[in-house]
Amino acid sequence: MNNLMFFLVIFFGFSSERVLSEIHASLPPRGWNSYDSFCWTISEEEFLQNAQLVSQKLHAHGYEYAVVDYLWYRKLVPGAYVDSLGYDVIDEWGRVIPDPGRWPSSKGGKGFSEVAKKVHDMGLKFGFHVMRGISTQAVNANTPILDITMGKAYVESGKIWHAKDIGIKERACAWMKNGFMSVNTTLGAGRAFLRSLYHQYAEWGVDFEDFQPHEITVVSGVLKELNRTILYSLSPGTSATPAMAKHVAPLVNMYRVTGDDWDNWGDVATHFNVSRDFAAASMIGANGLLGNSWPDLDMLPLGWLTDAVQLNASSWSKFLKFKQEYKIWVGRKNLSLGCPAVTFPRLKVGFRKWLIQTLNKFVGDGVQETKRDEDVEYSEKYRGKLHLHASNREGFCFDTSPKRKHTSKEHKRASFSPCRLDANQMWELNNNGALMNSYSGSCASMKIMKANAGPGGIRSWIATGKKEEVYLAYFNLNPTRTVISTTVSSLSKAFPTINFGSCSCKEVWSRKDYGSLQHSLSASVDSHGCALFILTCT
Repeated sequence: MNNLMFFLVIFFGFSSERVLSEIHASLPPRGWNSYDSFCWTISEEEFLQNAQLVSQKLHAHGYEYAVVDYLWYRKLVPGAYVDSLGYDVIDEWGRVIPDPGRWPSSKGGKGFSEVAKKVHDMGLKFGFHVMRGISTQAVNANTPILDITMGKAYVESGKIWHAKDIGIKERACAWMKNGFMSVNTTLGAGRAFLRSLYHQYAEWGVDFEDFQPHEITVVSGVLKELNRTILYSLSPGTSATPAMAKHVAPLVNMYRVTGDDWDNWGDVATHFNVSRDFAAASMIGANGLLGNSWPDLDMLPLGWLTDAVQLNASSWSKFLKFKQEYKIWVGRKNLSLGCPAVTFPRLKVGFRKWLIQTLNKFVGDGVQETKRDEDVEYSEKYRGKLHLHASNREGFCFDTSPKRKHTSKEHKRASFSPCRLDANQMWELNNNGALMNSYSGSCASMKIMKANAGPGGIRSWIATGKKEEVYLAYFNLNPTRTVISTTVSSLSKAFPTINFGSCSCKEVWSRKDYGSLQHSLSASVDSHGCALFILTCT
């Protein structure tokens, strides 16, 4: 994301008064987020149903948050999609508010207060996703800025300040250019706008929240002023580094350090080195806003995820009626054709075909089945071709053009642009290990990481805790149950200062006591399962 345009997630606590002696985020916050199964189209009814499941099934295991992901303020109507303009619901002060069509309890200026109350009554805390800055729609409408201390438009130097005065159009969100832009926090009006936002969120009773250093500093200061405990979470994603975290961590409680997670080993495997680097930098449970702060490894996908179905615009309104009648989940985006998208849970082939046939009968012949986002590069046109993704810029891929020769400096730094199905971004792996782009004739070498070597096999991971305990994890990627073993000598190579011959061992999930560690540690692990051991050494 250019300009480090992050999003925020805000968590608001149960009590209206802050307990000053409480250590905020004393443990890594855990909860459920709506994105993987619903994308931005989730309704109030669907959200509350899932929150109830979290309360019933997961709360006892430490999951305490139910979080609405982005665009809860966008109208679910034809023409509205992730980067559409003019479909957001804003109040007279330019602040986004829930779409009453999807969140009926928000009518009458109530915002999320009714939803938050219901989530709190379930014994959970309520959170939602916020984009940093001010919406482009508010800037275009040039709404006035609210002065919360006076209860009217912000006035400074005899001037009534408006959205156009504080929005920085040159700092628009890179992945949602029509959505949001940065706020000029050097202006009193810019700080007043941010203050009005977070006081509004506190009034709603929200519990869980993007990254320009100045904005984060202002927001963090506002949160300290409130009589309500709010957990402050950022999402810099793959641009996050331990060095950045040392500046950000004291101002927040969480900050995301990876890209999106989906149900494949590659997403999980990339987390190990990231976890190691942030742990080595002593960022786990470091000082944060009114308590601790934690690097966030994104979501852990569980259950039914979604596949995309593309709708033409004329079928969209009909589908909304179909969705309501048949209680169909909608989710992940697929907007490459510029049309609204619908997604179903991953279903068995036979039932999925029936569902699409039924949908076509209901809304006409405007429904086309499409591949999941991460599989789109394997479409018929580009079967066997690959994208080369930037490791530090989410959503950017290496490309090359035959129209001009790259200089040696450009070859060294590479040329990246947003990933798309263009021939100049498609690379083919030859038998000799070279990657070739047939469009330009350029070649690239490939370095294979062991963690991503294949879909099968076994993996292991080891780390130490704050009390000098050792954590050892086994992952079985095989289709059958497999015995995984580690010798004491191998453990000693990882941590030579620890005497593994004096360790007692317990497995977390089965609660089995393995007693004193001898020559090796073996466990039979289910297919696609894991084992987590805690070793206490003297």
